[in-house]
Amino acid sequence: KDDFLQLLVAQMKYQDPLEPTSNTEYIAQYATFSEVEQMQNMSQSMDLSRASGLVGQMVQITTTSDSGVESTFMGKVDYVKYENGKALVAIDEELYSLDDVTHVCDQEYLTAYEMASGLVGNVAKLPKIGEVSLSDKEAITEVLETYDAMDDYQKTFVAEQVKGQIELYREKLAQMVKDAEESSDK
Repeated sequence: KDDFLQLLVAQMKYQDPLEPTSNTEYIAQYATFSEVEQMQNMSQSMDLSRASGLVGQMVQITTTSDSGVESTFMGKVDYVKYENGKALVAIDEELYSLDDVTHVCDQEYLTAYEMASGLVGNVAKLPKIGEVSLSDKEAITEVLETYDAMDDYQKTFVAEQVKGQIELYREKLAQMVKDAEESSDK
């Protein structure tokens, strides 16, 4: 806007005195200038409002380094800072442009994702079904209890294949316990 004002002053200063620019042209230019300024102010206000709404939320940030390498991470927005006409979000005391925020995550979603990831990791640590023994009972029981404690929404984050494996471990464990009880009765 400063450049526009300087240009307008220069135009008035160096206009042809025999054919001066009409007042209506200046008024039209000034009106355009005012309109652009108001739009900038409104845009900045909306950015600040949008950024303020992110405080306390988990967000995904994607940044690009000077060498062109893109990095992505998640963090909780601690506060918002408004600097040089731009809204910045603070995550772990580092400031990022609002433009770097690519996703906002719901806490319920994050909890479900983390539970499912942990469960899948624990299932992967279990021995293959054919190699399961009673010494694996504790680890299998832990997996089964974790899965059974999940609500329906959280279970949607678990792949059908993993759900099938969990049920196979459940059946195998029940069969091993039954066989152990029968052999101890004899």
